[in-house]
Amino acid sequence: MELGFIGAGNMAQAIIGGIINNGIVSKDEIIASAATNETITKVAQKFGIRTTLDNREAAKAKILFLAVKPVYYKQVIDEIKDLELDDSQIIITIAAGKSVEWVESAFGGKRKIIRTMPNTPALVGEGITAVCPNSNITEGELEKALKLLRSFGKAEVVKESMMDAVVAVSGSSPAYVFMFIEAMADAAVAEGMPRKQAYQFAAQSVLGSARMVLETGKHPGELKDMVCSPAGTTIEAVRVLEKTGFRSSIMECMKECADKSRSI
Repeated sequence: MELGFIGAGNMAQAIIGGIINNGIVSKDEIIASAATNETITKVAQKFGIRTTLDNREAAKAKILFLAVKPVYYKQVIDEIKDLELDDSQIIITIAAGKSVEWVESAFGGKRKIIRTMPNTPALVGEGITAVCPNSNITEGELEKALKLLRSFGKAEVVKESMMDAVVAVSGSSPAYVFMFIEAMADAAVAEGMPRKQAYQFAAQSVLGSARMVLETGKHPGELKDMVCSPAGTTIEAVRVLEKTGFRSSIMECMKECADKSRSI
């Protein structure tokens, strides 16, 4: 098998979907394992890939994604680490707080490891993935991994020392954005707008604003100033956000998030 997935939850499904939809690897060359029959049946029906309840079977793939929650990493690695596999196998991890050094130590030997941190917008092809290869990964192998990871969004190589910041700024941040959208929609409903329409206006405004940052190359502060007319409605709203600690709340929550990632 070309690709193996241990764990077949939402993130694994986002990756599998992106890879198949972009024709990078055929569905016949992908195998995924999960803990329950319910999950593997769902994934098999959705993607037409091979599935199994046996993690050791999935672990024989040329490129292996460890897509289980961090708390299960030691258990899964202990289960598969004694398999006699080709030295060229690439292991791609998806777990906050699990460093390359930790994974190398858990496997107890020299392995080709790429640590990654994607986020849930991958489910709609708009993810952003931080990528950190260990010293055993060649340039060609890294490019191959990046091609897979870019099938469901963007992917950027970062220093491993930045991974806790990545967890805060992209891994966990969709939750903050969803809360922001919900709060804006609640306020619109309070002003009389129907709930469904309120979510549409709020979500589209966030989407459009994000695209302006990415596509114009302008500083977010400059874009903000473009909306704020003298003595207008927007600058009044911005004044209230500053008064109530909007920026500091975001910065403080991200610091706590990064600290939690370091402590896992």
